[in-house]
Amino acid sequence: QVQLVESGGGLVQAGGSLRLSCAASGRMYAMGWFRQAPGKGREFVAATSWNGGITLYGDSVKGRFTLSRDNAKNTGDLQMTSVKPEDTAVYYCAARPLTPTTGPLDYDYWGQGTQVTVSS
Repeated sequence: QVQLVESGGGLVQAGGSLRLSCAASGRMYAMGWFRQAPGKGREFVAATSWNGGITLYGDSVKGRFTLSRDNAKNTGDLQMTSVKPEDTAVYYCAARPLTPTTGPLDYDYWGQGTQVTVSS
């Protein structure tokens, strides 16, 4: 069983930066970040393997967001830069065994989510 808790959400102006963190129990899993805006489906943001050797990014965040993890602390951080109003959503941390993937249905464990709001 893996438990995930997100933190770091809030209000940020367009062009600014925000750092989200996911604290996890358990080890040896892939970690993903997804987001969901009102009225929309869950969108893939980024994912990384347990050792950080494989990292994937969604097209809409590539070059702006960076996912890193610290296995010693059991955390995974999503650094968001050059944020845009369309980045506004609830951001979820997720975990699955083996390799990271981009599909939300592939993930077995989910955090409660943290709200990110980008003002224009």
